[in-house]
Amino acid sequence: MTERVTLITGASAGIGTELARVFAANGHRLALTARRADRLEALANELAAKGGKKPIVIACDLQEADAGEKIAAALAAEGVELDHLVNNAGFGVFGDAIECDRDEQVGIVDVNVRALTDLSLRFADQLVRNKGGLLNVGSIAGFLPGPGMAVYYASKAYVISLTEALRAELAPRGVRVTVLCPGPVPTEFQARAGVGSGHNTALLNVPASDVAREAYRGLMANKRAVLPGLGIKIVPFALRFFPRGFILSATSRFQRQRH
Repeated sequence: MTERVTLITGASAGIGTELARVFAANGHRLALTARRADRLEALANELAAKGGKKPIVIACDLQEADAGEKIAAALAAEGVELDHLVNNAGFGVFGDAIECDRDEQVGIVDVNVRALTDLSLRFADQLVRNKGGLLNVGSIAGFLPGPGMAVYYASKAYVISLTEALRAELAPRGVRVTVLCPGPVPTEFQARAGVGSGHNTALLNVPASDVAREAYRGLMANKRAVLPGLGIKIVPFALRFFPRGFILSATSRFQRQRH
């Protein structure tokens, strides 16, 4: 019988690392991928030291067009297939879109949209065969327009829409599909994006470890969406009561104050 594994992208830091710890603690054999091989190896050794089988490490940059093929080849070489896929990798860039580096912003689309779509579709047949689960990491940003981080916000709107549609298509085939939509989480994401700490509040901030635990429980319970923290849960509901123009203006002001 082919061994089944959970593939987690962007596992070298932040929410991805915490998701790896949670899945491993619940008995899942893991395959971990990210750009930084040294961090992946350290995490794999940490998890193996706790008694589980050492995760498969796949050093790969999802911004590269052939990343999906490299990951699939690495898994095939190990003789495993997926029962769970966690598309966690993603990044953003702060600043006006027309002033930020164009290649870097297209890279956001490569990682947050193209790679996530590629992996979701590439391994869908395995998830169906193994009656597994798909967890895509979106963001509360996906519910909002995002001046100041326009491409990032738009990419996360895509993640939410795609995941909900895949849920409708895959649920009759026995696959759990969940989108995780956290708010601001203290990780390396902010530093890479160039976002300051202004206006981050305890109401919105949830530690990465808590986000990962809620995400795992939500996926296993087959929830459509997981919004960690009370403050974040309120956002989509509250948006119904305000005109889109008001939301656009308010989001723009908020973003400027975060820099």
